Amino acid sequence: MKLMIVDDHQVVRQGIANLLRSMIPGLVITESENGQEALSHYAQNRPDVLLLDMGLPDISGLEVGRRIRQRWHGAAILFFTMHDELPMVRQALDVGGLGFVSKSCAPEELVEAVRRVAAGQPYIEHPIATRLAMNSERPVDQRLKDMTQREMEVLLMYARGESIAGIADRLCISNKTVSNHLALLKNKLQVCSSVELIHLAVDAGLVRYGRMGAGQRL
Repeated sequence: MKLMIVDDHQVVRQGIANLLRSMIPGLVITESENGQEALSHYAQNRPDVLLLDMGLPDISGLEVGRRIRQRWHGAAILFFTMHDELPMVRQALDVGGLGFVSKSCAPEELVEAVRRVAAGQPYIEHPIATRLAMNSERPVDQRLKDMTQREMEVLLMYARGESIAGIADRLCISNKTVSNHLALLKNKLQVCSSVELIHLAVDAGLVRYGRMGAGQRL
């Protein structure tokens, strides 16, 4: 089996690689540290499974997944991220993700997810799958449906306490572009202030109290 790990932290990539090699015989692993590199490496290696973090420093994992699925429809993408808010899970599945697990999952569950996705079977970490099922009838704020992936990223980071400069640095865009995104979001989401914007994000389940704060990664 060929696996590609995409994460901007070398220690995370190496830790996952060592874990999976010890539990999946014959596994061949390549690594990428950002979105652009992931797109290039995927074209060269065509792995059986793409283990993809969402919080990359240049192109978001969601955008990487969308581009890969557009070009290679059979790509098997397993999203692997720190945060498991249901709207993010749904976006990951909407762009073509076959699986979703959090970085807090048990090693055995990560291995099972890799094996399932490699076999073309969907896999969602059990607690997340349960929450998805229980919330399937929850009304979705219609204002959120027209948000782009970049707008969702900006809103999530801002609601979690990231500064405008911090968001700009992580997304490799200017402070002015971030400010413009926030102004457009207020208009699109029909709110008048930054506080209302954050409250909307919390009420919609995009972030949870106790999990916001500067420096957190998607």
